[in-house]
Amino acid sequence: MNKKIILASGSPRRKEILEGMGLDFTVDTGNSFTEEYSPDTPHEQIPVLMAQGKSHGFHRELEEDEILITSDTMVLCRGEILGKPKDREDAVRMLRLLSGHVHRVVTAVTLRDSRQESTFSDTAYVHFRELSGSEIDYYVDTFRPFDKAGAYAIQEWIGYNGITKIDGSYYTIMGLPSCRLYTELQKFL
Repeated sequence: MNKKIILASGSPRRKEILEGMGLDFTVDTGNSFTEEYSPDTPHEQIPVLMAQGKSHGFHRELEEDEILITSDTMVLCRGEILGKPKDREDAVRMLRLLSGHVHRVVTAVTLRDSRQESTFSDTAYVHFRELSGSEIDYYVDTFRPFDKAGAYAIQEWIGYNGITKIDGSYYTIMGLPSCRLYTELQKFL
């Protein structure tokens, strides 16, 4: 591509996905963006606004041979936005809400270089079986999902034992829709 890709995220999951895609990239998380939005913003637009905001909050101008990737993932269940839990109690509350229900995971990605910008989003639907209180406690206490939207990571214990079905991309749920990103990168170039 003759372009240097910069992933503007500290997420080990996003890094793993880009590595799995066979892309050479660096990680640079310097950013001045504050994640805020109006309460009347349509839920599906929030990750788009956050990905764009992170892109424009990047700490420096991009060189001509650089492409910046920013992303945001949001979990929606029964009309509620589930971000990263504040503490153990909040994580347990979120998992109780997800238990036995289908929820949406929306991931938005912004690609930007010195001349152009493109943003897209992808949605996946995740079906959870009914989880017992002891299963939720075990997951929260063992895996400590406090840095994960919706208080879970699909690639951990709960994904193996609590998720019955996925409609959409597994990687969208992990935080970066890889196939869509690949095709969007091709168009972007």
